[in-house]
Amino acid sequence: MRAGPRRPRFYLAVLATGFLLGGFLQEFLSRVLPESPARSFFTSAARGEFGPVKLDLMVVDLTIGPLGVEISLLSVLGVLIAYLVARSLF
Repeated sequence: MRAGPRRPRFYLAVLATGFLLGGFLQEFLSRVLPESPARSFFTSAARGEFGPVKLDLMVVDLTIGPLGVEISLLSVLGVLIAYLVARSLF
């Protein structure tokens, strides 16, 4: 068994792909599944956000935010699937 690439860009790409895949899965299941406890379990998510962050440097005034992250069970499943596929390819 060969070792996969250990570059940060590889892991960022796997995370981004996994979160996108998980988001698509969550949206698909929320439209397909009927109203039930299974639907509410699979489509529930935890949301964290912070901001706005204000940076005043006398010459430049910059405000960033609010920035938020929403993580669900299907997002974690998407990351796992993306990791397994990437590991098998590389």
